[in-house]
Amino acid sequence: MTSGRNRLRRDVYSSRVATPALGDLVARLSADLTQRQLLDQLRQRGVFWGVETLRKMTQAMAELMSEHRHPAQVQQLLMWLNEAASSTGPRRFTLGVGRDGVMIPIVKCDTYKEASAATASVLDRCGRRIGTVYLGQMPEPGQTTLSQQLTQLLTDVLASWQGPMPRLTYVTDCGSHQTEYFEQVLSRMCHPCRPGELLPWEWVVDYYHACQYITQLAETIFGPGREALAWAAKQRKVLKEKPGGCFRVLRSAGALLSIRGLVGSEDAYGTAYNYLRNRTEKMDYSTYRRLRMPIGSGVTEAACKIVFTQRFKQSGMKWKIECGKSILGVRVIALSGIWDQVRHAVLQFCRMPEPVTLSRSSKNSRQNGRKTAA
Repeated sequence: MTSGRNRLRRDVYSSRVATPALGDLVARLSADLTQRQLLDQLRQRGVFWGVETLRKMTQAMAELMSEHRHPAQVQQLLMWLNEAASSTGPRRFTLGVGRDGVMIPIVKCDTYKEASAATASVLDRCGRRIGTVYLGQMPEPGQTTLSQQLTQLLTDVLASWQGPMPRLTYVTDCGSHQTEYFEQVLSRMCHPCRPGELLPWEWVVDYYHACQYITQLAETIFGPGREALAWAAKQRKVLKEKPGGCFRVLRSAGALLSIRGLVGSEDAYGTAYNYLRNRTEKMDYSTYRRLRMPIGSGVTEAACKIVFTQRFKQSGMKWKIECGKSILGVRVIALSGIWDQVRHAVLQFCRMPEPVTLSRSSKNSRQNGRKTAA
């Protein structure tokens, strides 16, 4: 298996398959275009490849480039952190992390499988996002690989950072993988400069996810209609803007329950009420907004869309895991804005084909041959 991969890598920059420029072009286009679209683009450039050659080239380029993704992302985040630390504003700058899942179609599977995406973003002292790097993995039990990549990225960035420590936030919903990652990794992550001290990661429950449970409470109390919409709208504002907003929402819901009873399901009411009650300490949105911290996981949800949905869920598509890994490998590099850095590293790493030069005797014999033919 290893020898086959090494042979593919040699072929990437071998005159038998592609020049460095063509290999880079194929990798970059494969991040966005379907197989058919890419083959059409190559034919317009006079390159007539078959499907098998294209897949081998994409796989080889993805393997080459993925080896250099991590250090490039570390350097990109460090550059953004430096920019954020130098910014003007009333608050600390922020390193924000999120992760989420998205269902994609897999070959020989009757149901969709959950792929995973993660983001690491830097926000300046006014809460403006400077940039985001992306990670993604094809469906895998436990999402182990994504967790390892994200942990390594955060560990190396914070260990290399020489400036003041940014505010560390983890903005997600409370899915099983998200909860497990915070409890087993982030909450136990040690300070790189202070042995024995834990890093103060703060978990913020996605505001818009919490609002869905307020709507669920409203519909169980009032039933569908204007009353439910009006109460939910008011409580969403209370949750977002008032100190102790979550307690206020729960108190209002409890009072209405005792006065009016329930129109909807008691189980639905209990699910929504308990979700908010059990996560109250992660929903202090008035404080988060005052500190210019993010309160929504829109960046991570957008990552699921741009990393996976736009490329992996087009009409009629189904993916093999290995083929998906190749496309995903080059796609996260392109979306993270580090393509040029990774390409430069690949060119430095790989040995370029040497140009063929003719000896003087060979040149003379060719010239004599042309004269004889004339």
